[in-house]
Amino acid sequence: MTKKPSTEVTFDLSLARPDKLGADARDGGTNFALFSNSAEKVEICLFDEAGKTETARVALPHMEGGVWHGFVENVGVGQRYGYRVHGPYDPENGHRFNANKLLLDPYARALMGKIEWDDALFGYQVGEDDLTFDDRDSAAFMPKAVVVDDEYQWDDTKALRTRWDETVIYEAHVKGLTMRHPGIVQADRGTFAALSSDPVLDHLTKLGVTAIELLPIHAFANDRYLIDKGLSNYWGYNTLSFFAPHQGYMKSWDIREVKQAIDRFHAAGIEVILDVVYNHTCEGNEMGPTLSFRGIDNESYYMAGDDKRHAYDTTGTGNTLNVKHPMVLRMVMDSLRYWVEVMHVDGFRFDLASTLARDADGFDRSGNFFATIRQDPVLSAVKLIAEPWDIGHGGYQVGGFVWPFREWNDKARDDIRAFWRRDDGMNGPLSERLSGSPVQFNHDKRPATSSVNFVAAHDGFTLWDTTAYNDKHNDANGEDGNDGHDNNLSDNLGAEGPTDDPSIMEARRRRVKAMQATVLLAQGVPMLLAGDEFGQTQAGNNNAYCQDNEIAWLDWENADKSLTRSAIATIALRNELTGFVDTNFGNADISDGKATRWHHPEGRAMSEDDWHDGGLRCFAKRITTAADCDILMIFNAGDPADFTLTEGDWIQRLDTSAKDPAAITTHAGSITVDWQSVVVLTQNCAPD
Repeated sequence: MTKKPSTEVTFDLSLARPDKLGADARDGGTNFALFSNSAEKVEICLFDEAGKTETARVALPHMEGGVWHGFVENVGVGQRYGYRVHGPYDPENGHRFNANKLLLDPYARALMGKIEWDDALFGYQVGEDDLTFDDRDSAAFMPKAVVVDDEYQWDDTKALRTRWDETVIYEAHVKGLTMRHPGIVQADRGTFAALSSDPVLDHLTKLGVTAIELLPIHAFANDRYLIDKGLSNYWGYNTLSFFAPHQGYMKSWDIREVKQAIDRFHAAGIEVILDVVYNHTCEGNEMGPTLSFRGIDNESYYMAGDDKRHAYDTTGTGNTLNVKHPMVLRMVMDSLRYWVEVMHVDGFRFDLASTLARDADGFDRSGNFFATIRQDPVLSAVKLIAEPWDIGHGGYQVGGFVWPFREWNDKARDDIRAFWRRDDGMNGPLSERLSGSPVQFNHDKRPATSSVNFVAAHDGFTLWDTTAYNDKHNDANGEDGNDGHDNNLSDNLGAEGPTDDPSIMEARRRRVKAMQATVLLAQGVPMLLAGDEFGQTQAGNNNAYCQDNEIAWLDWENADKSLTRSAIATIALRNELTGFVDTNFGNADISDGKATRWHHPEGRAMSEDDWHDGGLRCFAKRITTAADCDILMIFNAGDPADFTLTEGDWIQRLDTSAKDPAAITTHAGSITVDWQSVVVLTQNCAPD
């Protein structure tokens, strides 16, 4: 261990408090508080402005309830700091204390610097087993926490609170969305400043989305093995801190950059939803580094396997956060409330949410984690979305969560892809997805908006690539093509990858427009993947988690404007048709003033035989709203089809195959629906 610095630190014992964890700047100093149930001593380490030189190291003078705390005089906003925690190094009993390792405060709200991978970051001797002990100082290779305050002059403190039945989500990556945008200055690209720039906000506003769902912006680590291969943890599902934003997305360590971005989104009427990873951290399994939680109190923060030495892993990342522990659960809840109350975000998408609902007997939908959120007056009021699976036994739980949670619906993704790929027998499954997937979600008083429908997300092919590749092409990931999903339900329509064949390109455009329109016209909450509205490709890479480069960055200059026009027209129509979104899964009969009916191209009701007709590629859904507005949506995955209409004039409001998809025309008697297209017609529908 390096020699301790000699700079004097003074404590004011009367101002020390254990109730607010982290670094709290107030009263002419800063109160530091850290939970470690099994520690024997906790030292606060102060660093110079560059974060390189340790200027002071002193033990926190108080401990109660496992919270070590002390009020340091004359230390304020901007101070760089870390912890050293003393205790037993006894891996077989779950303890991995090593005071030679500088540790990040789990409650740090800003970080300076990044991890510089070195063997000194590991608590054991690299190359030996984890029972060995490493006595090298890790401070030179660690980022430092920064003391911040919460002061910020918001333009508008009122939350948007967009209704679920009016919500359209746009899933995006801070860096990937902005790195190649020609309208953004080079110095800002990849940052929150670029994310909330006028060109991005203008695009999203014209598109009509109401919420942007950001891939993880919590500080995360770039895995050592990826860096060694010249790659990086691009997606960010490798959390280092649950409070601090990722410094790589900022121009400085000042978190006001994030607040400014959120403020600008709100001014544009767009909510901000964060993809959050509370199921694991970047420290990996017992052979991973000691960066924070492991060295603070491994036994409390992580779930153990059959013995306390080994980590319990349901995430595929090496460890599982122990949210069953009350202080770990408190940390997660404090983090969520911080992002809502201080940073003003509007909701969360929980990565591998099944892990958070596990107890000793497996998945428990009424477990402590979700029950705590549901009763919280702050958190229960924001948007809550579960990724309803993990890799553990019984982890696939689509439809298994409780209100007010919504869920990613991969069944909708797969059935929509299969229908438009012209797989046999997909009319029935698609009708379920168009109705909000009642088999999965129509229980326990849950609404149809429980289903978040998508046809592409960050994980997998882009929407364009589902029409351009039969097989994944992940060679750039350095895993010999063994990573990523194999069941992509894709179809290259005649050529693997790019082609100049105009007929293939037209077929791809039609299918992309039709699939995206299907997502937007289904009951539930639609979600678009950033770039799908203009034909973004990843060259067939369906697992671009490590591609922080032009494979994954959006190619704005080659945007297909015809796809964008179709998306804009469909979103606008969804918003315009009052009563279109039915939270009751279309279950009311006609006497209740609202009904859902299904039509065969011959104009009659779909029969049981029709639903099982494997060769039938065209059918329609008809909604009659409480205001007697008739909405007829025709989905034709096959060749051009004549469709018989019921009596009266029908106003065509959408045709995804047309050059102007929103052009209005009138039809009576019948209509020819072009191949691979969606057509929407209405009767008696007054403008909103």
